[in-house]
Amino acid sequence: MANISDSLKGKKRPRETDAEAVTGDFDQILSLEENLTFSDTLVALRIMRAQFPNNEKVTVQPFILRSQLYSSVEDRTQVDRDLETLKREKVLRVFKLNTGQDDHAIMFLDDYFRQMEKVVKRFEEKDEDIVEVFKWFKSHVIDCKLEPSIGHQDLCTLLSRGGKVKDEHISLLINSGLLTRQLIDPNVYWFAIPNIGSVLKGLSQGRKEVLSLLNRRRYKEMMMAPLEKKALRFSPLDMRFHLRDLIGSGHLKTSKTPTGLVIEEKGIVGAAPLINKIVVLLVAVYFSPKPHLSSEYVGCRGSGAIADDLKAPGPTSRYNSWRHTPSF
Repeated sequence: MANISDSLKGKKRPRETDAEAVTGDFDQILSLEENLTFSDTLVALRIMRAQFPNNEKVTVQPFILRSQLYSSVEDRTQVDRDLETLKREKVLRVFKLNTGQDDHAIMFLDDYFRQMEKVVKRFEEKDEDIVEVFKWFKSHVIDCKLEPSIGHQDLCTLLSRGGKVKDEHISLLINSGLLTRQLIDPNVYWFAIPNIGSVLKGLSQGRKEVLSLLNRRRYKEMMMAPLEKKALRFSPLDMRFHLRDLIGSGHLKTSKTPTGLVIEEKGIVGAAPLINKIVVLLVAVYFSPKPHLSSEYVGCRGSGAIADDLKAPGPTSRYNSWRHTPSF
């Protein structure tokens, strides 16, 4: 069984080593406001990987949400192109997350293999012929299939390159969290990150908590610097992780001010723009031309009545009253 665990340990790529050397203490050096955006997709991925929350409640290897990448690199089309290139180069994988939304996680391939290794250790006491499927999965499926999903027939075909495939093999991959069935088509599986369930729950709760926090503010906004330091009660992920996600998904936006960046809900008018609009409106009303009432109209209307022909030129008549009460 030790041989199976060892086979799942991929050799660390030089690119990853360089990344860790550069970004080892990056999260302690710069705040989110100081490194919110980047010009390069791979640089953004490496730095956000280094800044991934590291605490006992997060039992999964570092991953980056695609929405976080969108908030950090301005050109989203270029981001998608770079991700496709990095997938083909076997640098990372993209996973569809089971959050009920269009969420995708990006994980460096070496981190994914480390997560797989933890799964193998939990199943080492099972029959060796069954556990051998993990080795087949890594060598023949992960290495060949770059898309986030795979059909049942394709899965069995690729696994059969390692040995005879049984139903128990497929069940083991599902129970270990490496695969999840699609709800729409049970014959199609999503590739998944094992042990990510509790983190996904915290992700959903953290999003609600951050939006609720801003909603309680008078102008639905807050300076980024103090907001980033706030602790979250219902998520093991930190505020920086959630802010990047909510900005990239379009729930929040940033505005530059002389005192720093302001975070506000998208579609909500902030304090300064709101005051400016009110002032402009009041000035426009104050200086707008006032209607002029000729003296010949005074007294010819019924008490409290508004004549329709006040704006119409011409002499008054006994029929021009709003009530049209003829007098003979």
